[in-house]
Amino acid sequence: MLSSLLTIAATFGVLALADNPFVQTIFTADPAPVVYNGRVYAFLDHDNNGATYYDMTDWHLFSTADMANWQDHGTILSLKDFSWAKANAWAPQIIPRNGKFYFYVPVTASSGADAIGVAVSSSITGPYKDALGKPLVSNSEIDPTVFIDDDGQAYLYYGNPDLYYVKLNTDMISYSQGPTKISLPSGAGFQEAPWVYKRNGTYYVAYAGTCCSENIRYMTGKSPTGPFTYKGVIMPTQGKSFTNHEAIIDFNGHSYFFYHNGALPGGSGYQRSACVEEFKYNSDGTIPTIQMTTAGVNQIGTLNPYVRQEAETAAWSQSVRTETCREGGMDVTSIQSGSYIKVRGVAFGTTGAKSLSVRVAGTGSGSIAIHLGSTGGTLAGTCSVSSSGGSQTWKDVTCSITNAKGTQDLYFVFSGSGYNFDYWQFTSA
Repeated sequence: MLSSLLTIAATFGVLALADNPFVQTIFTADPAPVVYNGRVYAFLDHDNNGATYYDMTDWHLFSTADMANWQDHGTILSLKDFSWAKANAWAPQIIPRNGKFYFYVPVTASSGADAIGVAVSSSITGPYKDALGKPLVSNSEIDPTVFIDDDGQAYLYYGNPDLYYVKLNTDMISYSQGPTKISLPSGAGFQEAPWVYKRNGTYYVAYAGTCCSENIRYMTGKSPTGPFTYKGVIMPTQGKSFTNHEAIIDFNGHSYFFYHNGALPGGSGYQRSACVEEFKYNSDGTIPTIQMTTAGVNQIGTLNPYVRQEAETAAWSQSVRTETCREGGMDVTSIQSGSYIKVRGVAFGTTGAKSLSVRVAGTGSGSIAIHLGSTGGTLAGTCSVSSSGGSQTWKDVTCSITNAKGTQDLYFVFSGSGYNFDYWQFTSA
């Protein structure tokens, strides 16, 4: 597993200036973003290295405040959290309500039938617990999506190759009637991956079109249950993955389209990677054609280097992975010479920084070189790392910094091995 991850990252240097896919440390698919408290939280399922089918066992969480630098929150939920499930941790969706967060997931139940479960937490980052101890929906369907209308009624949609819905009760973990099958318009070609939302009085249903290979299509209507009118293809078939799974959100005045492809080295229909593009609606509310890119999206604002920042927050990384940190959260591990982390749009200000503190642990040694603009750009300083006595025995190391002014892309370039990296913070001059 580890060697495969390192191979993925090491081979990806040719795309080092791009920021799509936005996760490079693992294979991820079926992005389900939710906007909450000034951040976008992207819940993802996890493709295993070398898989020849969708034998997935857990869900991961990444979040961002600026759409460029994504923080890894690790495994957020797994199959073992559902005692009645035995396989296939597939495409989720999460929605906040009543001060809680509801995590809807499709799995294969112990009976062998596909079913939809729901977990709940009082925090968006978990821990999540199975809310029912049994399936919420068990009519052999997948791909849940949840929408709460302006009148407070919540709808759970799902299905492959038909589209169903139930009206959820206010507790979000039960329903009184249904399921009801939605009549689809001619030419819709619905396969799976519904994503439902409302904009300017119109209900949008985006989805993956007829497999395989899938494209992304959409339809609209004036009611959350139809009738709907087919509107066409949003994203054509492309990207080394014969499936696709979309999500559409607005954040800080921008519209974003999430999807997956097979862009990472070793990528395929079973090793996928989550990506995001920005788009603008046409004046009539229709969605333009969106192409996959490696560029990613523009950063919103900047990142503050003078407060604690997690090492696992990155716009891009190479030859590293992450793990659970004993002090809480995640840390960066598997560091080797030539590994690096890119942090985009770091605002050092006019006076700049005079020092950097890094939190490190390990039995190995090496250094962390601070470069501006690229891995070979201006050297602002170097922090030497020596053994702390253990891989989770943490210590702070401080080094002097020069030439770090203005807004810069920041690169932590590593040498040596056998140490881990938890967080960093600059001090202003």
